[in-house]
Amino acid sequence: MTVHIETSGPVWTIIHDRPDARNAMDRDSARALYDAFVEFDASDASVAVLWGRGGAFCAGWDLKLAATLQDPEAFRAYVADHAFPDDPDALPGPGALGPTRLELSKPVIGAIEGPAVAGGMELALWCDIRVMAEDAYMGVYCRRWGITLMDGGTVRLPRLVGQGKALEIALTGRKVAAAECQAIGLAERVVAPGDARAAAEAMAHEIARFPQAAVRADRRAIIETRGMPVRQALRHEWDHGGDAILTQGAAGAGRFAAGAGRHGDFHKI
Repeated sequence: MTVHIETSGPVWTIIHDRPDARNAMDRDSARALYDAFVEFDASDASVAVLWGRGGAFCAGWDLKLAATLQDPEAFRAYVADHAFPDDPDALPGPGALGPTRLELSKPVIGAIEGPAVAGGMELALWCDIRVMAEDAYMGVYCRRWGITLMDGGTVRLPRLVGQGKALEIALTGRKVAAAECQAIGLAERVVAPGDARAAAEAMAHEIARFPQAAVRADRRAIIETRGMPVRQALRHEWDHGGDAILTQGAAGAGRFAAGAGRHGDFHKI
């Protein structure tokens, strides 16, 4: 198997293990990664970390697979196999890069070492948070081969960095180093080479410590209210946040009233 899951309490680390291909994504890996994240979302785990073994996050869609699609009939069959369901409420199947069409209910942190390029960049953009090693990098490297972004890159990239910067990165296909990724919003934390997984897992455990109903409600509101009119967005926040307060927040306020967590102390909550 090219995908493995390692668990540590409420944190799952989902590992793409195809280092001989720099973790480029073939059919089997895409399906396995998709299945792993569907399993994570249905589990009792709170946070997932996505990491590529062998020093590469993901070098993109396997171009050896892409080369087999030069025949129009083969290409049409591949597209049909990956079509979105007619029912808009149905769970979409895997994209070329696996889980990039899934809209999970829980956070995913990308732990990025080495290249996250072409479709691998799209996979990184799918994550909620990205932790990059100092020598890691992104880039629309598929530009040189005439391969388009088809796993959410044209949707998520401008939402993170703005339309102009997204166009510049996508159309030039240039390398975007970790320091620049952090500066423009493509990475939330940059760490020493080799430390991305450990740093992402530490962040995941920190998030998992908190009452999860509120974590998931705020995550959902941040994602789903994007582009809504302000009044509609505020109502969405209020309607969905209230359930979390009822299920966990009122009890948490009671712990604070009893003396826990004073003066910004997050250790005893």
